Amino acid sequence: MRRVSGPRDERRLGRGAAFAVLACANVVMMATASAPSPIYPLYRERWGLSVTMLTVIFAVYVVGLLGALLTVGPLSDQLGRRPVLVAALLVAATSTAVFWTADGVVALLIARVVQGIATGTATGALAAGLVELSPKRHPHLGPTTTAVGTSIGMATGAGVVGLLVQSTSRPDAYVFPFLTLTFVVLAAVVLTIPETLVPRAVGLASLRPRVRVPREARPEFFASIPALVAAWSVTGLFLALTPSLVSNVLHVRSGAAGGLSIAALFVANSVGGLWSVRHAARLATLLGAVLLTLGASGLAVAIAVASPAVYVGGSVVAGLGVGLTFNGNLRAISAVTTAKSRSEVFSAVYVISYAALSLPALAAGLAAPSWGLEATGYLYVGFVGTLSLGAALHAGRSHAHRPTSDPIRTGRESRPRSERSRC
Repeated sequence: MRRVSGPRDERRLGRGAAFAVLACANVVMMATASAPSPIYPLYRERWGLSVTMLTVIFAVYVVGLLGALLTVGPLSDQLGRRPVLVAALLVAATSTAVFWTADGVVALLIARVVQGIATGTATGALAAGLVELSPKRHPHLGPTTTAVGTSIGMATGAGVVGLLVQSTSRPDAYVFPFLTLTFVVLAAVVLTIPETLVPRAVGLASLRPRVRVPREARPEFFASIPALVAAWSVTGLFLALTPSLVSNVLHVRSGAAGGLSIAALFVANSVGGLWSVRHAARLATLLGAVLLTLGASGLAVAIAVASPAVYVGGSVVAGLGVGLTFNGNLRAISAVTTAKSRSEVFSAVYVISYAALSLPALAAGLAAPSWGLEATGYLYVGFVGTLSLGAALHAGRSHAHRPTSDPIRTGRESRPRSERSRC
């Protein structure tokens, strides 16, 4: 797979504008992923859903997402970034249209699966496109924008919808029509961005489920797994269970509280992602894992004393940890990828991440009816804390044995040597 070179097509957007379009698409896609979470308590009242069913609705999103990541997710390495992204944005518009007209649990399940397929299709292409369209003087901007844009989108979706939940009993009647229109407009704009790869013909074999990480990227990829699992597990706690925990365990009756708690995590996540740029990728991961451990401890204390203030504090500390670890890992992995495999490698990263997002949350949802939300919350944050401590110890050993010259500190990590020589 070669990078496209040659004279600029005047009908296409410039690199800077195209980068901004992909950054915007990433934020909107992630905002849509978190938007339903604050509405779950309303769905529960409207249709008599259980906590277990709410976590199932959350989890089927990840089923669709992982299915897409394993099949169509890496296709942008072969078909090009633009056509895959246009298709993903139109599928996302379909999912929000189904949310808009939902009249029961079946429609919610369908909407979440379709939404997961759209996100899984777009994820690798967005991450790869942002790396390839990064300013040449700031190659680290691609993975940083991916990580920070993900958290900003999640915060925006949860926060805005959380405020709407406070002011109207039908926030879905406002949110999902707006998102449907936004996705259609984004799909039209993405048609005008330049293609960064020369497409090649593909066959049905390209859709065979697979996760493949090239040999040269495997050390960084496997080293990133403990921190990725810890960070995305705490994210799953917030997206699946926090609105119910805030209402039933912390005894906060405000309809906006659940969404704003999620937003607090992701705003801190964004700050952590930006903060990580000031550090080498390995050090960012170490700091993030330590903060995740402290944040999980704070959440456990908040549940024990039923303190919303302590819960928000734990959310902020954990969010900083998520941002630091995710951005640090993306930068480290981006340093050892090439255009030929970049989308596929990023898809593999997200397979690990979204499995960590969904499986613990689903297990918690199944346990909650028997053990109660409070006990389930203790177990969940204990699980996250244990993972985070393990990730911190692992990152600490890696940081202690890092080479004297750390290329990941310089900001050149986004373009491997072989690819930089072609630029």
